[in-house]
Amino acid sequence: MEKPSPPLDLSLEAQPRPRRRSGSPYGQFPLPDDPFRFIPCTNRTVPPGLGDSDPEKTWVNLFDPNPKHWSWGNATREKNAPDDDPYAGRGIYLCGYLDVPLDYTNNTDSRIVRLAVTKYQVSGLARVRTALSPHANPYAGSKSERTIVIEPGGPGGSGTSYAWRAAQDITKRLSDGKFDVLGWDPRGVNTTSPAIACFPYDADRDRWAMLTNQYREVSGSPEAQLEVADAMNDATFRACWERHGDLARFIGTAFVARDMEEIRKTLGEDELTGYLVSYGTGIGQTWANMFPDSVGRVILDGTEYVRDHRLLGGFGWTALDNATDAWRDGFLGECLNAGPEHCALAQPRCSEAVSLQDLEIRMQKLVVSISQRPVAGYVESSGPSLVTYSGLVSAIYSALYNANTWPAVAQMLYELEAGNSTLAAAMLDRSEWEYDPTLPSPPSPKPATDELGSLVICADSYDAPLPPDGLIWWNSLWANMTTQAWISGNSRFFNVFPCQHFTTYWPQPAEVYRGDLNHTLKNPILLIAETYDPATPLRNGRRLLNEMGKNARLIVHHGYGHSSRDKSSCTDSIAKTYILNGTLPEEQETPCYADEKPYLYGVNTTSVWREHIRELALWNPTLLPRR
Repeated sequence: MEKPSPPLDLSLEAQPRPRRRSGSPYGQFPLPDDPFRFIPCTNRTVPPGLGDSDPEKTWVNLFDPNPKHWSWGNATREKNAPDDDPYAGRGIYLCGYLDVPLDYTNNTDSRIVRLAVTKYQVSGLARVRTALSPHANPYAGSKSERTIVIEPGGPGGSGTSYAWRAAQDITKRLSDGKFDVLGWDPRGVNTTSPAIACFPYDADRDRWAMLTNQYREVSGSPEAQLEVADAMNDATFRACWERHGDLARFIGTAFVARDMEEIRKTLGEDELTGYLVSYGTGIGQTWANMFPDSVGRVILDGTEYVRDHRLLGGFGWTALDNATDAWRDGFLGECLNAGPEHCALAQPRCSEAVSLQDLEIRMQKLVVSISQRPVAGYVESSGPSLVTYSGLVSAIYSALYNANTWPAVAQMLYELEAGNSTLAAAMLDRSEWEYDPTLPSPPSPKPATDELGSLVICADSYDAPLPPDGLIWWNSLWANMTTQAWISGNSRFFNVFPCQHFTTYWPQPAEVYRGDLNHTLKNPILLIAETYDPATPLRNGRRLLNEMGKNARLIVHHGYGHSSRDKSSCTDSIAKTYILNGTLPEEQETPCYADEKPYLYGVNTTSVWREHIRELALWNPTLLPRR
């Protein structure tokens, strides 16, 4: 029998309402009958909370008429406007929202989800009473022919944040800057309402993570550590239920797919154009087979195979193929290939060149020594610090997602091996904690929506039978995963272990998709799977291609990192031709190779690591290293 839900208040604090001001030189926003209610983005344009009695008025009052305060893109096209318009030829970031049903399966439930949406409009804006160029396509202020809908992964990744940091690169890479790019925060995430955070403050989550996220190799008794983590998972899910009631029934991938279909319809486009990454490929597979007649030109990059997610722990144990190979062949092997000028770990020892076998042994000795005793460190901003096994291995795993960070991590390991913990302590300190005491406290602190990821994973596998021997089975799974992949096994195990308790609080999600993945699509989709991807193995893409048959083509991207971020002119050419013209290779599978090798990208060791950590925090906080 389903546990009754506590009283549920979906309201969030309403946004402050400044006085209505006079119009801008670009007119008033939102435009009449705009279903997304787009206004130029500023640092105030967060969608109204669900408790706002007049959200339309609140939103209109957030429009700032001063173009200097708006978020403009880089200049991308020739100026066809008067010289006194400093923003001519520049794209514009537009913020809006879309209300969708909380429960698509029950039309008597009046509750809604308010999806936060950010669009990068490549045409920019047109000034009022300015003649439009007849040659520009799209002309200033107009919507492009197609809109590339993006989703970065997770579960729990923010599509609006993804749009902020990547939209301009995506439209250039996939459409030569011709198509708009739209990202949204999936239900439960970030600025979408209701947002699901089960801790009132990020500092509370940080505190408990120190106790519960210890890796198996540093647990004096793995069985005892498992009991602690299991009890905390139960407590966390109870907190989710106490704070959010039955909301976890409505956040699974099937409902997110329905939200994406609502976005397509609201865009007014007959078919969806999309670039979906990592877990976003799971959304894409589900959506395409639920709505096959809506499929336009869709790329799934860093391909998951959603059948795995229906299995108990499948999100974790099916993703371990590549991490060890990426470490040995990529991080260490490419370091030696690049040489000591580009990788610190390639420095000769005793005047002798370093071999791959020797380097692998040295790094294993380093991490084992830290598992036996953490290394003392000091960080000026936070004082005394420890470099722990759990934190270091987690940092190595997260670095395998982005080969641009490898010179920085190699330098850190080289210094740590030599007894200098300064860089290691600083790197881990930047990535360990979500709460930052150096920042001023906002009037209404909003905790991160980290728990959403576990809730989605567990909702999607809710009907997988729990093991009759309970923690004995989970302990065996933990041991097997860490034996198979010492770098990723712990992290992936902790992604799925909470599912032991999901049905205690939410016996059945409102909808899960259990159909096949071989429906006949309006247009075939393009899959990209990488040979050394540490999270989504090439095996996933090939299994999905085998099931989809003529409805898909696959690029085998020979490179490093998660998704096709290791640039390949071959991959980019196929992807761009597909998005612009709908043309795909005749062959089911096409090999492409990265243009360059890691360590030879010309990166800066400190700034790249900071950028990498900011990126992880935005799209998949579960990868942030923990002590």
